[in-house]
Amino acid sequence: MEQAAAIAATTNLFELRGTVTEVAGLVIEATGPRVPVGSQVDIRIPGKTISAQVVGFRNDRTLIMPFGETQGIAPGVAVVGSETSAAVPVGDDLIGRVVDALGNPLDDGPRPILSDLSPLLQTPPNPVTRRRIEEVFETGVRAIDSLLTLGSGQRVGIMAGSGVGKSTLLGMVAKHSSSDIAVVGLIGERGREVREFIERDLGPEGLARSVVVVATGDQSALLRLRAAYLATSYAEYFRSQGKRVVLMLDSVTR
Repeated sequence: MEQAAAIAATTNLFELRGTVTEVAGLVIEATGPRVPVGSQVDIRIPGKTISAQVVGFRNDRTLIMPFGETQGIAPGVAVVGSETSAAVPVGDDLIGRVVDALGNPLDDGPRPILSDLSPLLQTPPNPVTRRRIEEVFETGVRAIDSLLTLGSGQRVGIMAGSGVGKSTLLGMVAKHSSSDIAVVGLIGERGREVREFIERDLGPEGLARSVVVVATGDQSALLRLRAAYLATSYAEYFRSQGKRVVLMLDSVTR
């Protein structure tokens, strides 16, 4: 029953369609669909579907960039969007899971049952309405809590060379901090580093209270950027549910 309700809540009521007219490098021109910039669309070619993003418009044409390769795309193939293209499914079933930049599971578990939708890109709150940073955020790392105390709502950058323990520190915060949920975005990491972080640094204890979003370094820049936005959207959703959330991106330079 819960799965049926989730499907009904996140199913698009109708599809907006267009057709490919031109491919120039990584940019695809199409007659539609008429959806906002930043929306995700699907290019349906025989045998597979290529996910892409609307990046702009030229005259009466929609400009699209695929998240992967353009091989197989030909003039006349269908481009499909929806009225919820700029929103992503969210829900408590994400906790403890590892997903890619499109929200597809990368672990061995089933597809999460997600009954809500959240905007991929949210408007920042009015600065006057933001709460002041007055409450201590306990990272669970005594050296930080005692000498470099952080506050709830604070943004912090961790800058250091390769191999000195940045990922280990993030795993410690995910496992031992005072947050209810940790959202971790692994952006531009090597493929082997992702598994090392999940199994060695995060561990079963940390993963049980975390959501991990992965876009490895061999994937397109557009997909890596979307992974960062997706991790942020997940964190904003859990925050809106009244939970204490710590969002960590490794790394923003990639």
